[in-house]
Amino acid sequence: MSALPPYASPLQRTWFYTFRIICGLIFFFLIFPILVILPLSFNAQDFFTFTKEMLALSPEGFSFKHYNDFFTNPDWQQALKNSVLIAPIATLFATTFGTLAAIGLSQSHVPYKPAIMAVLISPMIVPLIISAAGMYFFYSRIGLQGTYMGVVLAHAALGTPFVIITVTATLVGFDQSLIRASASLGANPVTTFFKVQMPLIIPGVVSGALFAFITSFDEVVVVLFLGSAGQKTLPWQMFTGLREQISPTILAVASLMVAISVALLTVLEMLRRRSERLRGLTPG
Repeated sequence: MSALPPYASPLQRTWFYTFRIICGLIFFFLIFPILVILPLSFNAQDFFTFTKEMLALSPEGFSFKHYNDFFTNPDWQQALKNSVLIAPIATLFATTFGTLAAIGLSQSHVPYKPAIMAVLISPMIVPLIISAAGMYFFYSRIGLQGTYMGVVLAHAALGTPFVIITVTATLVGFDQSLIRASASLGANPVTTFFKVQMPLIIPGVVSGALFAFITSFDEVVVVLFLGSAGQKTLPWQMFTGLREQISPTILAVASLMVAISVALLTVLEMLRRRSERLRGLTPG
């Protein structure tokens, strides 16, 4: 962030500090609800509010009981198992399809690229309830509704647009002459992809894969339409806990998912900086 220049006018100085105050308020508005969940997950009572003991910072007001319930309750563990089984496979499909689509659309000879791109990224534009309803009617006709593979393919369809966007952004700075040089040296397209192109676009590929993983791991609407009781994921279990029994364990699960999201966002930032270094946008 650039510092305020010494020759700035009073109006510029006012806007300089006002802009930062506005950004701080927006940041507080977005982050404060998440920060409230974290201490509540250690509540010793089965409440969704701060108790007198917690406000007084008394040790009796804090407990790991909700985390213990999550790691010992068979319903929560089955939901976690389903999420761990579904999200990685959906991410693999989304990353493969999204990367290939982005590379194909980066070619100059492909016709109607804007229209094709609009269709491919439509799952992240169309309201999720509409996508879920459409998938339900389609999958029910081909026998995938209520199956593990049906949920995986649905989550892959939702995650693919994120991969396409991140890989396409990475390919903007890719030097196409490297591909021609590789071909002139006798390398086939597959070898060129893995030896020349993939190492340079890997930050975008991994970034898209992380976005696809987060999308699948946090998704609840589609799995409610397409999944059965055997595919109940963590978000589905959290939704059930809020609707039926108001389980405070949801707070512990939410805190763990926030921690996972923060870790993944940290990896994304590291990959973004590495991509900039590889493209020569920042010094090494």
